[in-house]
Amino acid sequence: MLVTFRTPAYSDITMFGDVALALIQYMGHSPTVPSAIAAEDVPRALERLRAAIEEKGGETLPPVPDDSRSNADKVSLAHRALPLVQLLEAAAKAEEYVMWDR
Repeated sequence: MLVTFRTPAYSDITMFGDVALALIQYMGHSPTVPSAIAAEDVPRALERLRAAIEEKGGETLPPVPDDSRSNADKVSLAHRALPLVQLLEAAAKAEEYVMWDR
């Protein structure tokens, strides 16, 4: 499954479902697709996502066993979340909603 994040303030961002659902939870929302964040709630969602990145930024997302892949194949939470952070920043600045769907 793929999940696409949309806002009038930024280009659409598409992510693998497991990664997107984890990031949605880090924003403080239930991992429901489709769903949305009202414009007035975007700054708080961004704040929560940044806090999760600060706390768990070096972890891989989704988690992978140490022996399943080489370190070169692992992508950290901080790197996976960057496009969504940029989308949320643009939406907060423009005071726009954010939605996601399949």
